[in-house]
Amino acid sequence: MHTTVGVIGGGPAGLLLARLLHNAGIDCVLLESRDRAYVEGRQRAGILEQGTVDVLRECGAGARMDREGLVHDGIELRFDRRSHRIDFPSLTSGRRVMVYAQTEVVKDLIAAQLDNGGPLLFEAKAEAVTGVDTGQPMIHFTHEGRDQTLTCDYVVGCDGFHGVARSAVPGGVLTTYERTYPYSWLGILADVPPSCDELVYAHSSRGFALHSMRSPTVSRLYLQVPNGTDPADWADEHVWDELDARFAVDSSWKLERGPITAKAVLPMRSFVAEPMRYGRLFLAGDAAHIVPPTGAKGLNLAVSDVVVLANAFAHLRTTGSAELLDAFSATCLRRVWRAEHFSYFMTTTLHTDPRQSPFDTRLQISQLDRITTSTAAAAELAENYVGPPIV
Repeated sequence: MHTTVGVIGGGPAGLLLARLLHNAGIDCVLLESRDRAYVEGRQRAGILEQGTVDVLRECGAGARMDREGLVHDGIELRFDRRSHRIDFPSLTSGRRVMVYAQTEVVKDLIAAQLDNGGPLLFEAKAEAVTGVDTGQPMIHFTHEGRDQTLTCDYVVGCDGFHGVARSAVPGGVLTTYERTYPYSWLGILADVPPSCDELVYAHSSRGFALHSMRSPTVSRLYLQVPNGTDPADWADEHVWDELDARFAVDSSWKLERGPITAKAVLPMRSFVAEPMRYGRLFLAGDAAHIVPPTGAKGLNLAVSDVVVLANAFAHLRTTGSAELLDAFSATCLRRVWRAEHFSYFMTTTLHTDPRQSPFDTRLQISQLDRITTSTAAAAELAENYVGPPIV
């Protein structure tokens, strides 16, 4: 079994890359270790940058997103019992974001791939990648109870932080950078209409809180909690009471409560592995980098990675030049580090570190106050949040 590009991982990065390669006339086989139901049910991010929205439309996977997604023109910051709205279009020449769950993006891309794309194999577990420093790398995988080998001209690892692709890079080649944070998020899904029109980011002496949504009838909310927290220790009423306290402002705003349908704890960390290429192996998405979710960058970085890579493969096909493939890692890492910095900034500005002093808290409030009183500071946040154009 042979293909031009072998892709490991059927998340949004791998699926979008397969779609873009198909549209460019480039052969591709996509291997996903889980079954379709599991992949389509994974709860992940829900904020799409303007560039991500544009890419999904252009590749033919944006119709349902445009019908069901929620266009947001800003976010609300809350601190010191005050609220302030950051208006994106006025600060970014009209750019905005879309609330559309990653689960829905994945469903749309799977449907498109199965309808008219290249092979997409579910329950095809990649066990190893070999020969990436040769002209014909191989993906060794199991499918339908049999050991199989896929030979490729190139391999792309979109298989996440714990996947096999990155481990195929020899020791000493990669440099990794990592930061772990002394807190996590307790995330909930609730069958209740959102209590806000746009996302609310709240700084509080009790810890951070975020009010988001999945649809006009489903709310997605998060609480800062200590690392190692067990979701079972948080009774539903306790969750709502704590959210109420952290979102409190001196106004008539009210947090609507409803049945909680899911709870999970999400650790916070930053990670980058560079370079994102070795020989004929390329890394994209979480296989190469992770950001804390405060800046809403994870999915959008993955999209940027595979757009850059798909364009480079298309350039090779039409011109015979590997120039863009050779520039892939450097091109992507510029955006990755900008997103890492923004995510770090949002995380450390809005969360309460258990070790921080009153002085540290006053610095946070000063920074938030500057964002809400300075057009230049607000524009810096807005431009990073909606994301730069994808190169």
